[in-house]
Amino acid sequence: MIASIVFLGSCVLTVPREAAGAYEPDWAGIKPGRVIRHADTGNDSLVKAVESLQPGDQLLIAAGTYNIRRRFDIRVSGTEGAPVRIEAEPGAKVVITRPDAGQNVVEIGQGGPVHHLCLRGVEITGGSHGLRIGRCHEVWIDRCHIHHTGAVCLSANSANTRRLFLTRNHNHHGGGHGEGMYLGANHGEFTMSESVIALNHIHDCQGEQGDGIEVKQGSWGNLIAGNDIHDTRYPCITVFGTGGKPVNIIERNLCRRSADNAMQVQGEAIVRNNLVIGARGAGFSSSDHQGKSLKLSVTHNTIINTGNAFRGVSWNGREGMVLANNVLYSRDKMAIDFPGGGQGVTIAGNIIRGAGPKEGTFPGKGLEDFMALSWDGEKHDATPLRTATFEKADRKYFLETDYSGGNRQGLSSGAFSPRR
Repeated sequence: MIASIVFLGSCVLTVPREAAGAYEPDWAGIKPGRVIRHADTGNDSLVKAVESLQPGDQLLIAAGTYNIRRRFDIRVSGTEGAPVRIEAEPGAKVVITRPDAGQNVVEIGQGGPVHHLCLRGVEITGGSHGLRIGRCHEVWIDRCHIHHTGAVCLSANSANTRRLFLTRNHNHHGGGHGEGMYLGANHGEFTMSESVIALNHIHDCQGEQGDGIEVKQGSWGNLIAGNDIHDTRYPCITVFGTGGKPVNIIERNLCRRSADNAMQVQGEAIVRNNLVIGARGAGFSSSDHQGKSLKLSVTHNTIINTGNAFRGVSWNGREGMVLANNVLYSRDKMAIDFPGGGQGVTIAGNIIRGAGPKEGTFPGKGLEDFMALSWDGEKHDATPLRTATFEKADRKYFLETDYSGGNRQGLSSGAFSPRR
């Protein structure tokens, strides 16, 4: 399989070419009908240039710092056959900021619905929220750098959103609650659905809370894939339940060095082929919060932690709970912990180091099973060595593809195929 290389700040992700295309909207390849170049950095002229855009237009912004003193709410829309694009010129450093934190730097659709719009390649810093998305669908935020904001870097929590594409962005050092991405609102007041959050590099989320990616209760049918998230105060990825709607999928993410649980998923989700390393709490944790834990499948993940590797707090007697074909290593505590009991949980094909149930588990040795792995996530090549005895996966829950998107070699548990 031919792979593409994606560079995100200091992070390099290798993803299958087919997967990279799947993360983009259907209209991604449509050519613009008109190209407009903008180079005036004064007097909020960028705001006026954006306000004048029509379906099919591409606005290319020249290098410079654009200090916006007024509210900047993008309200222009395209169509499926003629999207609107707002982009930095190729190779140009375009910085959008404002003089204070009295307003968000950039908003999209706060004052009315927006659709078929792409914002690409710009740097956003300062203000309150860096980028706040409102009444939007078919909106694509790609390759933007959002950092050192007064509040969350990127939010979509003030209106229902659908089919957002948040890809290849670099978010870090948000203030206030400090999330890299805050998607949906508490208790399902606003939800995000059928959206893609992929290939983003998110780190140093050290605000009052500081999740890397947080998807709130009631948000459904979303794909969270291929993200590199590290050095967070709260979990690298937090996902609540869907309220009975189609499940969220969380796959091929690298989560490391969290001061909380590294990944926290309430329920109604498929969690597969993720690499999770290094947390003060559990590597992976699941519990009731704004809804109940149920219908949660955790398969083919590699989870490495000094404390508990896996912690299913609210799994006892719950519908559709599966823990299968994972590699779960704890240095000091439990590989698998069910504090409230694990009755009815399907456990199969897991490789463990540390305490855990005997049924559905097989012993592993330790970090010597991997190519180059450390408990703190500084080293994170979790490719199993030939000496690792990981060929224990249960066929019923077996995934043909692994973390890289390539064909899995043998019946290997965990996120990675062994090196041949």
